[in-house]
Amino acid sequence: MSNFVVSARKYRPVTFEDVVGQEHVTNTLKNALRNDHLAHAFLFCGPRGVGKTTCARILAKVINCQNPSPELEPCNTCSSCTSFNDNASFNISELDAASNNSVEHIRALIEQVRFQPQQGKYKVFIIDEVHMLSQQAFNAFLKTLEEPPSYAIFILATTEKHKIIPTILSRCQIFDFKRIQAPAMVRHLQGISTKENITANEEALHVIAQKADGALRDALSIFDRIVSYSGSHINYEDVILNLNVLDYDYYFKIVDALLVEDLAQVMLLFDEILNKGFESDIFINGLAEHLRNVLMCKDPQTISLLELTDNLKERYRTQAHISPSSFLLTALNLCNDCDINYRMARNRRLHVEMALIKMTYINRAVEISAGAAEKKNPESDVTPIEPVSSTPIQTTTAPNIPAKKTGNSAPAERNETVPEQGSSATPSQQTEPTPAHLVSTPRIGRLDDLMAEVHAETEHSAAQPVLVITQESIEKAWAGYLTKVEQETTRNILNNIPLHWADPVLTAKVGSNLVESTLRQERNLMEHLRQVFGRKDLILQIDLEKTLASEKTKPVRPLNNKERLLAMYEKNPQVKDLAEKFGLRFDGD
Repeated sequence: MSNFVVSARKYRPVTFEDVVGQEHVTNTLKNALRNDHLAHAFLFCGPRGVGKTTCARILAKVINCQNPSPELEPCNTCSSCTSFNDNASFNISELDAASNNSVEHIRALIEQVRFQPQQGKYKVFIIDEVHMLSQQAFNAFLKTLEEPPSYAIFILATTEKHKIIPTILSRCQIFDFKRIQAPAMVRHLQGISTKENITANEEALHVIAQKADGALRDALSIFDRIVSYSGSHINYEDVILNLNVLDYDYYFKIVDALLVEDLAQVMLLFDEILNKGFESDIFINGLAEHLRNVLMCKDPQTISLLELTDNLKERYRTQAHISPSSFLLTALNLCNDCDINYRMARNRRLHVEMALIKMTYINRAVEISAGAAEKKNPESDVTPIEPVSSTPIQTTTAPNIPAKKTGNSAPAERNETVPEQGSSATPSQQTEPTPAHLVSTPRIGRLDDLMAEVHAETEHSAAQPVLVITQESIEKAWAGYLTKVEQETTRNILNNIPLHWADPVLTAKVGSNLVESTLRQERNLMEHLRQVFGRKDLILQIDLEKTLASEKTKPVRPLNNKERLLAMYEKNPQVKDLAEKFGLRFDGD
């Protein structure tokens, strides 16, 4: 047991060629070495476990290598390479800034920079997790980093570049490491499996790569854990059991049940998932990812976005062939809403079940919506639709026919006459009609119904007395609306607007843009007037006259003392009587 070495250390790359998924960095560094364009400070930044420190060590080793290969790889046989591999090199210093982040540690490092390399051409300083240095340490490091000796090279590594001060960033040559793609990780794990005489299923390695989320070191740690459990044979079932990953089959089964509106099967599968110990949020996020993968398979150009095995891609392609895009988009939206509101839900299981119930009937809702859009088309206005009071769907799909104001007698007659003409419309007591049922009534019966409705409405309007609208009545109705306005400012503005009535146009004269804007925002005003007078043809016309505002804002000359006294006499005659009684007189200004 004491001789065991984890795979992340045992198979750590020792050359640039061994580095996985960072070709843009390794090729740049090798070209810089080939052209002798080596910077004095490098900054390697990127996610964890993608090879930042590894590339820093390889670069430090190849710089002082005595026999580099034609591809500028370290030979790993010379005294400089072997001493570094044995952690005994005097020319390469490595500092962990996470635990040595004070200004004293940086000053000690600066003291080491003063001494020239004992062996080789360069003295290399690797500072890992450099973002953990304190502000004082950064300030102490600035001058040395900007103007180091010709033999000193600094290689900084960090996972959080945004925490490094800009003055440090501007002095370094920055290399951004990216997450390692799943196929590259799978190939690397297959190579290690071959060297270790382990039989590994490709789908199992794909699950490990996806769980690692682009970090090869994490993938190797998971690989060692799975090997400890399953021994020399790694299969898909062992991996999903140890990593607490939900099997793909559940998602395929649930989507198949959703497509055929099998709610019972969906609920049973969801209950089985919960009984296996999976949380509801993990399931809903996994379902959203599954729906996204199915949607990507709808277009051959986007299939490459799936980092999966060929067999699994084929299963997704087969399900995408039978899944409408409208269903996938709506289900994705429901999953997203469920995930957003999941933490605020008191009954989280019910919250997810409600989302699954909505997904089950997506296809039916889409068909009804499509039928409603088709009925709203002017070319299909002659399509018959029976009024069913207990079903709200027909009210949304009914054509734009004027509503009757005379009660329910006319609709009752139409319900009696339609069956005589061979209509296939179902009574209101039956189940909810489908779009196909809504368009099955013959056209002849509906044209007769329309003519009867028009005739009855004409007679009804002719029987009602015509209400004469006067200037006084329109102003009274206007004032009646103002009593319902809550804001006092708006009420005062509308109360001061002059009105002029000329049937059927009501003209409102305003003196400023503010008054006009306030009047236009009262959208319920004309509805109130039309309802009061029973006239739907009333029109509000707004005339903007700047003269009204200028007259209201005309400046007034200040009064002198005599004019002020006369104004007081006019306003209050008792003041004049009092002055005459006591013999008071005005002496002048």
